[in-house]
Parts: sequence; structure tokens; C-alpha cells
Amino acid sequence: MVEAAFALFEEQGYDATTVEQIVERAGVSRSTFFRAFGSKDDVIFPRHDDLLARIEARLATGTPGTMRVAVVEAARLVLDQYLQEGPLALGRYRLTRTVPALRDREIASMVGYQRLFRDRLRTWLPEPAGDLHAELLAAAVVTAHNVVLRRWLRGVAADPGPEFEDAMDAVFAMVRSWTHSDGDAPQGAAVVVVSSDRPASEVAALVEQALSRPASRRR
Repeated sequence: MVEAAFALFEEQGYDATTVEQIVERAGVSRSTFFRAFGSKDDVIFPRHDDLLARIEARLATGTPGTMRVAVVEAARLVLDQYLQEGPLALGRYRLTRTVPALRDREIASMVGYQRLFRDRLRTWLPEPAGDLHAELLAAAVVTAHNVVLRRWLRGVAADPGPEFEDAMDAVFAMVRSWTHSDGDAPQGAAVVVVSSDRPASEVAALVEQALSRPASRRR
């Protein structure tokens, strides 16, 4: 059914394709379709809940000491899912670039991934800046992953694996900067702009709180 749907989307466009046409092409009944999918949109994002569950399960096995391994392996699950889908992933990318409703759903999915990482990171990162660092790190992981994934989807990178590893190295370089001793701490300040579902005033208050602490306590 998924292959039939994507073929029709490519041939005549997403909006012009109906469930009736999909089931006819696939040789199944409407009841079979709706047992598998709640709507036409669900054909495009059929394994989102399953993927979220696998990410959550991998993160659940982590500890503060194995945080990097857990986060990187969980993020890699998303990349591997797209690589395994191959042509379907490429077809989804083309659709989400041209159909605003699908693009909105994709963005909502990314917010869900980010929230999953953030909530787990909050349990691993030390206070008093744990909430802020969890927000920053979760956003950085998802953003870095998406940059690598989009390069593969556009055909820029044939093998995204090495780029993914480099991207995660860059993300965790930020974490190392949070745990420098005073003598090793870099001079100056860095400002990172990320997307968050928290109110801007709350994020600003956390940043102000972190910057107002003595340097000896900014770890």
C-alpha cells in the first residue's frame, strides 16, 4: 500500500490522489487500508510511533556516564530508518517540500524527537543549569542530524555515516565546554540560538541566571 501510494503521489500529485485510488492500485480493500493507516497522511509517515518508541528505549538504557553513546546511538536510529527506506525516504522528502500540510507534520515530528531527547537529558545533566543545557543539547542533536540527513536526501552526500559522526562530535564539543575547569575555560561568551517550546521569557531567565553565577560555579 505504501509503494502504491507513493507511486500515485509521484504520478498525479498528493492532493489529487485518493484513498480509493491507493487501494485499487495496491489490490486491497478500504477496510484493509484503514486497519493499517488512519489517513492518507499516515501512509507517508507510517513508522513514526515505532521509531519514537525505539529511540525512547535506547535512551532509557543510558546513564550520565554513558550519555554521549546513548544520545548518538538514539539519533543514529533515525538516520538508519531513512537509509533503510531508500526510495520511499526520497519520495517523502519531495512531498514534504511541496505540500505545506506534510511539511507541518514533519516539523511536528522533529519537535517530538527533540522533546524526547530533552526530557532524558534533564535526568543526566547536573543542576543548576541542567534544564538549559538539556534544551540546548537536544536542539543541537536534532539540528545536526537533520543537516546530515538533508544532504543525503538532496544527493549531496552518498554516505552520510562519516558526516553524522563529525556532526555529533561538533555537538558534544559544546558539552565539553560546559565542564571545563576554570583554568581551561574559554574566554568570552557564546550565544546559541535554538527552537524551543518553552516561552522565550523562561529561556531568557535561565540564560540570565546562568550568566550571573560566579565563573567558579559555571560548570
